[in-house]
Amino acid sequence: MGDTTVTTPSGRQSAARRPVADEPAEQSVLSRLRTPRRPRFWFEILLIAVSYWTYSLIRNAVPEQKQEALSNADWIWKAEQRLGIAVEDSVNHAVNSVKWLVVGMNYYYATLHFVVTLGVLVWLYRRHPGRYAATRLVLFATTAVALVGYYFYPLAPPRLMTNGGFVDTVLVHQTWGSMASGDLKHMSNQYAAMPSMHIGWSAWCGLTIYALASVPWARVLGLLYPATTLVVIVATANHFWLDAVGGLLCLTFGYLVARAWYGALPLSLPRWVPSERAAAAAAGRVPKAVEEAV
Repeated sequence: MGDTTVTTPSGRQSAARRPVADEPAEQSVLSRLRTPRRPRFWFEILLIAVSYWTYSLIRNAVPEQKQEALSNADWIWKAEQRLGIAVEDSVNHAVNSVKWLVVGMNYYYATLHFVVTLGVLVWLYRRHPGRYAATRLVLFATTAVALVGYYFYPLAPPRLMTNGGFVDTVLVHQTWGSMASGDLKHMSNQYAAMPSMHIGWSAWCGLTIYALASVPWARVLGLLYPATTLVVIVATANHFWLDAVGGLLCLTFGYLVARAWYGALPLSLPRWVPSERAAAAAAGRVPKAVEEAV
């Protein structure tokens, strides 16, 4: 199956172009989807906005099974006490005694999980376009499996336990710091504490920064971010520390999904990828508009 030759009126021979369907460079749709490509700005903005809206909608639509959620919280708290690892109440009361610190943690809890995650996505888009789609898939898969956890394992946060003795730091200090406290509690499902996506997302950010940043201090900050987030979610009584374990398990699932789809861990993919036009030219494909002109 090669190019055929034709004889022109002048007696010279030239190669006749093969049909496009016969070109070995043509890839299947699935193969193209699994090949890292340069992201498109407006598509990414729309995708992220729709995805976050969908996540919030589904999370808040999960039935608020109050009694089951409180029962699960009691079980976790008693299990931690039996194992000697129940430290959440001590951290909560210690931090609550320092007003400026606890107020700062309230605002940290309310904002940074969104701001830092979005910032890392923008950084990947600009500086690591070849790894962007695969790393974004990790984040999306992590979030998707978390929704399953919210549905099948409703869990009340420590601050809502009736006999836990925890302090709801947002309510006590009258700060805007949690969609599930104060006047904002009716806008969010209060019994979706397991797994903690504050930890899932912050660990995703931290690992990405640590693996890809070239500046040492940025890599250190990458590691400190999820560690600080763990302290914050416990100190504000929004999560048990075991909720953080659930978030890390979800993140592991996200990396496995991306590894299966792209055939490699996202952070090991090439940093730069050519545009679709350049890739087509390198593969020997002729754009459709050119073919029609010929």
